[in-house]
Amino acid sequence: MSRLPSRELTRQERAAIRKQVTELCANYDSRDKLCCPLDCPCYMLHKWWTGSFCRYFQKSVLPVDPALESAITGEDTSLKQKTCPVCGSAYLPTTSQAYCSDSCRAFARRKSERERKRRIRKN
Repeated sequence: MSRLPSRELTRQERAAIRKQVTELCANYDSRDKLCCPLDCPCYMLHKWWTGSFCRYFQKSVLPVDPALESAITGEDTSLKQKTCPVCGSAYLPTTSQAYCSDSCRAFARRKSERERKRRIRKN
């Protein structure tokens, strides 16, 4: 991530970060309201400025909301996302994957095989 000048987060950005941490972060313990690896209050819940972020949050939780990610980082992350041709969901591809999951890939493969065999039978 490129280093941008630090700025204050808007109220909506802070609320979105808190929501992502409490709902999606695997390191957050909602019962004790602690960051499990650090065994202290979560750093991201009380974040007011851009700049440094929890590495786990930045790599695993923030990409779930591309609009928030691009607003915070200043980078256009919509170009990284792809849409699955089978189910239509948006996902961040690892390597050059064309489908969001193994089940979508298997579904597309079965469909193309069916169509290919129909064409062969027709001729």
